[in-house]
Amino acid sequence: MPYIRRFQDLVRTANQDRVSGGSQLAASWPRPPAYRYEILDLNSQVGNCIPLADIRMGTLVHDIEYHPGKGAMLARAAGTSAKIIKEPASQCLVRLPSGVEKLIDSRCRATIGIVSNPHHGARKLRKAGQSRWLGRRPIVRGVAMIQWIILMEEVRGARKEGRPSVSPWGKPTKAGLGQ
Repeated sequence: MPYIRRFQDLVRTANQDRVSGGSQLAASWPRPPAYRYEILDLNSQVGNCIPLADIRMGTLVHDIEYHPGKGAMLARAAGTSAKIIKEPASQCLVRLPSGVEKLIDSRCRATIGIVSNPHHGARKLRKAGQSRWLGRRPIVRGVAMIQWIILMEEVRGARKEGRPSVSPWGKPTKAGLGQ
């Protein structure tokens, strides 16, 4: 297995890496050096999309296919990741962000790493209209509506006064459909 030798170059401010075999990498790595000599596993680099059969146990992955060749379906939301628990011959056991463990075909592909923007869910809306920009409609309690709407919806045991039950948009709601 190839390895990396990391050393300080006197001419440059960045470290220089030399992979076994003589080729040189002039760019510094985006993480601090942990060891002077490291084992280099080319399959385990963050961002690689490879079959589950080639990924080690305990690796965090995202954008997992559920059926081979169908595209990513699992662990796609911001800040999420799944963990590979076991890898039998034909299927891998994966723990999803919900905590559910699923057996997935080993030929399915997954991307190594965690989806970016983990603080997406903690974002506050600045104004009421911003939730409308996101396509969410307001939710109004029946008690807070004006009286004729309450009668139309038969809230709090009010008597029906000749008008069939309809939704707030005027569509019939009950099984009678306007009887």
